[in-house]
Amino acid sequence: MNHEKSKKLLVAGEWVPAADGGVSQTYDPATGELIASFAEAGPADVDDAVAAARQAFDDPEWRALSPDARGRLLWRIAELIERDAADLAELETRDQGQPISMSSGVNVVLSAQVFRYYAGWCTKIEGKLSSVSVPDTLHYTRREPVGVCAIITPWNFPLAIAAWKLAPALACGNTVVLKPAEQTPLSTLWLARLCVEAGVPAGVVNCLTGGPLVGQALVAHPGVDKVSFTGSTEVGKQIVAGASANLKRVGLELGGKAPSIVARDADIDAAVAGNLQGALFNTGQACGAYTRFFVDHKRVDEFTEKIADAAAQLKIGPGIRPDTVLGPLVSAEQLNRVAHYVDTGVRQGAQIVTGGRRATGPELDRGHFFEPTVFAGVRDDMVIARDEIFGPVLSIFSYEDEDEVVARANDTDYGLAAVVWTQDTATAHSLAGRIRAGTVFVNLLPLIDPGAPWGGFGLSGWGREMGSFAIDEFTETKGVFLNLAR
Repeated sequence: MNHEKSKKLLVAGEWVPAADGGVSQTYDPATGELIASFAEAGPADVDDAVAAARQAFDDPEWRALSPDARGRLLWRIAELIERDAADLAELETRDQGQPISMSSGVNVVLSAQVFRYYAGWCTKIEGKLSSVSVPDTLHYTRREPVGVCAIITPWNFPLAIAAWKLAPALACGNTVVLKPAEQTPLSTLWLARLCVEAGVPAGVVNCLTGGPLVGQALVAHPGVDKVSFTGSTEVGKQIVAGASANLKRVGLELGGKAPSIVARDADIDAAVAGNLQGALFNTGQACGAYTRFFVDHKRVDEFTEKIADAAAQLKIGPGIRPDTVLGPLVSAEQLNRVAHYVDTGVRQGAQIVTGGRRATGPELDRGHFFEPTVFAGVRDDMVIARDEIFGPVLSIFSYEDEDEVVARANDTDYGLAAVVWTQDTATAHSLAGRIRAGTVFVNLLPLIDPGAPWGGFGLSGWGREMGSFAIDEFTETKGVFLNLAR
């Protein structure tokens, strides 16, 4: 990418340095090597970006743009993502660590898909007539953009999550200040550059890089009308508190502790393969990753042996290598966090079946690699059974009957995703209806699709993303009463 632009902020259509000259660095988690420097925004930059977004929101160049023209802009962004797919995938892998097969085959592809999907929505955002009891009165509703939206994204899927928030925000006519995680800013900066190239008017999309103080300033800023955040539950709570001063709208997609229920009749080999992928994609750094495995007591030994053997054979290495299955964790901080949870599990009495250590070797010693770890003998009250670890750690439990497993699967503060492995349709529907989670998969990996809602119950957040639900998140409903009496 243009490394000079990677050191700058996008404000009002211009690439500018941070007001105080601040600069930070981002490193390759597979090697520890410096990739690039980027601007460290400060309070003055937040003020400038919010002011630019407000001015663009009120400017007829954007506000009066036809839905069809907005749709063509979003479609053009999708085309540019596909044009630059190879560069974006390599950049995402080097900055975040995920295998190149995932960055190229999943994240870049999904990013283009969501822009194309919401390009189609631009001409379909409609109000409706309402039946009111006031005589001689017509009532209808309008769907209008919320205003200036602060979009704050995490480090685990930087490009894809930025895309699935930015696309519906623009489709609805909002303006945006986009703030990527400080660990992985590069693909988001590239996306911002593509928005400019596509012809998005100046100030409609602004991009600020930097640390938590930038996010905090955006959340508290009186000129911001909505915050859309994906990240940890702890930071989500801080955002709710920070947004309370002017009661700005808040959308939160937070943590998860997804249960995987393996029924007695399940195809164990399929369940092992699917659960391994569902647990360890992106090295387990995913809020929807499968982490708690409830296996029928008659099949638990077979399942444990097979999944531990399969996990131990996974190819660990730098994400840029085409044969890598398990890349590095994103940072030394995350590596230490995972190691701490594994140590805690051992202290509390869980048994490691495989893994449990930092991965070492000629290609691994400089990076943040951790062995895929399978625990047996886990109790529901253990820390590893309750906290979101965000790493390659699997906990296996056994259960006796459906009522028991539903109660235990639901015994969590989270409720983002769950999965059921069964060959019986009645079992699938019964469990899907009883598990408290925003999405329940049956015999599937944790998929994201532009047309399907994504979000959770409890501490997994507020609201839903994707599909028509994102249109609701990024619009206000206005009612209009019209007197028809002569």
